[in-house]
Amino acid sequence: MWRHSSVPRPKFLQTVKQQGLIFPETDLPGGGTAPYWNEAAWYEFTGDEVEVMEKATEQLWGMCLEAVPKMLRDLDEDALRLPRGTLEHVRDSIRRGDPSVYGRFDLRYDGIDLRMMELNGDTPTGLVETAVAQWHWKEDLSFSEDTDQWNSLHERLVDRWRELARQGRVPGHRLHLFHSQADTSGEEEMTVHYMADTASQAGLTVSVQPIELIQWNEHVSQPGRGRFLDANGEEIRAAFKLYPWESMLEEDPVGQILLAGAELSPVKWVEPAWKVLLSTKALLPVLWEMWPECPYLLPAYFDEPRDLEEWIAKPLRGREGDNIVVHRADGTEVVKDGAYAGDRMVYQQYVELPNFGTAADGDNYAMVGSWIVDGEAAGGIVRESDGPVTDYYSRVVPHVISDALEPAYGQQLLWRTQRVSDNLPTLD
Repeated sequence: MWRHSSVPRPKFLQTVKQQGLIFPETDLPGGGTAPYWNEAAWYEFTGDEVEVMEKATEQLWGMCLEAVPKMLRDLDEDALRLPRGTLEHVRDSIRRGDPSVYGRFDLRYDGIDLRMMELNGDTPTGLVETAVAQWHWKEDLSFSEDTDQWNSLHERLVDRWRELARQGRVPGHRLHLFHSQADTSGEEEMTVHYMADTASQAGLTVSVQPIELIQWNEHVSQPGRGRFLDANGEEIRAAFKLYPWESMLEEDPVGQILLAGAELSPVKWVEPAWKVLLSTKALLPVLWEMWPECPYLLPAYFDEPRDLEEWIAKPLRGREGDNIVVHRADGTEVVKDGAYAGDRMVYQQYVELPNFGTAADGDNYAMVGSWIVDGEAAGGIVRESDGPVTDYYSRVVPHVISDALEPAYGQQLLWRTQRVSDNLPTLD
């Protein structure tokens, strides 16, 4: 694993915007911007390194599915900071076999040691950056023929939507996709429109709307029961939403209706309700308790660091590095402010991210985002930050596999149809 400096393409910001990455720069609190899409550098992986990441990603995914019934058995809504009724709603989702589409692991990897930092199991973003922007970057730079990219994300998403339609999981082949108006950056809407594009390529009819515009139509003869309608009055039967389950169940009218079990024809939600257990940091100590010998895991505990000399404290529902505390053995700490003050904390052994810093551009702490689609590793993107916490101001950097020919289409199709997991949790 190496980091290389690079000369950005002419008008590259305009180029990636046209490809759908509408915010290639991040606004800074004091004014000005910082790069979000950074092609002044790129990362080089070997084929063997990619195989290591693929193997780890798929093994970790299987472990996460096995952790779900243990979390349901050992933890309650109070421990998970979830509203009453959530876990029964999760059990119903598992009993129905509600399918998952995707997730993203955050991996600490330096070409030698690989560790899972966390799983973004419910509302991961970074799809356009991974599947579109970095692929076109590679093609435009005309790397040699013996190079490739760890990136089957787009094809696997299309395949997954096609398979869900074949299974009857998308009634009428009609899919609604929802983003929140509360996100003013454009990231959610961009991601949802990209998912709509993959679903459309799979043959589905799609409609993208703000989730705040969902309406509840109560049945005339059965008070308390009804249907969800979109902004145009059309019934919602299958829906992708980029809105966290924990937030929807706690504070959104849609979530309150779901917890009350009031639907006549339940919406088939993607991601499913059981994903609420794979989007909480509570997953980390459960995994460690189940597999303390796994080389991919770091020791993690609820509420206290126990015997850890160096640790990172994470709020259960935290995102973008908010409210994280990094404690080093010499007593120094990095403390991040944010929106999750007062949340229950998980303490994980601190292992510093590899720093590919240079005298020219400072520190570059690198984290690999590794995608899983239908239980299969689907590609990766590198995120860099100036400090040890990957936060809202991190930047994405493309990559290349330096010693791998791009496989023929038939080989790619074979890989995409191989299954290593049933991709569903079970109940004990």
